[in-house]
Parts: sequence; structure tokens; C-alpha cells
Amino acid sequence: MAKRGLAVAPSGRPGRGRLYVNLPDGRAVAWYDRKANRISVLADERREEILTALRPYLTGTVAIGPPPVPTAADLRRLALRPDDDLAPNRPGEDLLGELAHGSAGARARHRLRQELAARERIGEVLDGLSESEEWRVLHSLGGITDHLVIGPPGVFCIRAVPGRRQRAVVGELLLTVGRAEPRPDPRACRRAAAYATRALSATVTPVLVVADASRVDVAPTLRDVRVLTPPTLTPFLTAAPATLKPPDVEALFAAARDWTTWT
Repeated sequence: MAKRGLAVAPSGRPGRGRLYVNLPDGRAVAWYDRKANRISVLADERREEILTALRPYLTGTVAIGPPPVPTAADLRRLALRPDDDLAPNRPGEDLLGELAHGSAGARARHRLRQELAARERIGEVLDGLSESEEWRVLHSLGGITDHLVIGPPGVFCIRAVPGRRQRAVVGELLLTVGRAEPRPDPRACRRAAAYATRALSATVTPVLVVADASRVDVAPTLRDVRVLTPPTLTPFLTAAPATLKPPDVEALFAAARDWTTWT
């Protein structure tokens, strides 16, 4: 919603976390922390405009004032240009664009819809995880990976593939679903995690999630890529031992959501 040149935009998953009030050039002048029910104002001369823009989103008694001393992650997020912010991306954002504007034939579009359904299925599971304050999730990182998850156990690079209600066989380099041609998903998953490890200067675990397969068989020699299904994804992530503290999670999320980190 825009008022007198100001725009309200969510940080991360819509309806969760902060709402930022931005100038037309993308610079933030305030944010509303839903959990704390507090508005932090960066431009006090625009206080009335800020309140007008945020009014539809406010509930109860809201505190308002200058922001607390920002962390390094806060400063990086506030300086981020909207075009470089990956946090608002939906699962399968690139596929949505291809389906809406691409010129692929009927068979190719059917495959794209299957891929999109798999990414949306996994995205829904991960968005449920991100309702916790401990976890941060990004979708559709510019062709690098389908999903990136950051939480107490570390950073996970997740590739989602459709099982099409058939048997899936996962080897060290290739994935075969039914009688279809083998796909290089394990290799691509491994490569994406290595890229993310270099970009974030943090260990990133590759995860391959096969959605809606009748059965998933994994080669015993495949040890560096975790192969999961939607029902086993959340238990795997939440059962892993904690290695990151909350400030580490926030700092990594601030870096990961910035497209310039990856380019």
C-alpha cells in the first residue's frame, strides 16, 4: 500500500516479521516489528506519513520511536536495493515467468508445471518451518538453487524435483524417475552447495528432495548429498545439532538475500 510516496513492503515471508516503509527509491524510513508491536522511525520528519502508511497493518497499542542500535545485518538490509532483494521471491519464481511469458510447446510446459509443483510443495514445507523465529528461508535464488534454508543447524541448499508418482533412483551423479531420461540433479545440487559455500563463506549442505515419488532408492555410495522427501524434510532439518547462534543466522540471511552476494 502506498501513501504520499511511501510504500510498505514485507521482509521475507509476507505476513511474518517486519514491514518496511520505503521511499520510492527503495530506502527505508521506518519499519514495523509485528512481534514487538513497535515502529522504529528513521526519518522523524515523516512520522505522520509513516503512521498513515502503516495504519492498516497495526494492531493494539503500538510503541513508536527511534530504532534500537542496528546490528551489522540490519545495516546491510536497510541499504539493500529492492531489485537486489531475493527475500520476496516465491517458490519457482523463474518458472512462473516462463509459464506466463515463455514460448515453450505443450510438452515442455507440462514439464515446467511439474517442476513448479515440486518447488511449491517443498516451498510450503519450508515456509511452515520459517514461522519459527529461529529459521530463515529464501526461494528461487536466480538459478543457483531452488531454496536456501538457514537455521541453528547451519545452511542448506535444497533442490526440489518431481517424482511423478513413479520410482526414483538416485545415484552419485544422476537421478532417474520412472523410464524418463536420467537427470543430473545430484551433481547440480552438489555444485549449487559448493557455490553457496564460497559466496557465503559458510559450510552449505546439499539436499535433494524428491516430491511425490512412489518410491525413492538411493545408491549407498551417495554420501555427500542428502536425499529426502517432503515428509522427511522438516524432521531432518530440526533434528540436526545446532551450530549457529541467532546473530549468525541473521548475518547469513542478510548476506544471502542480497543478489550482489551471488554475482
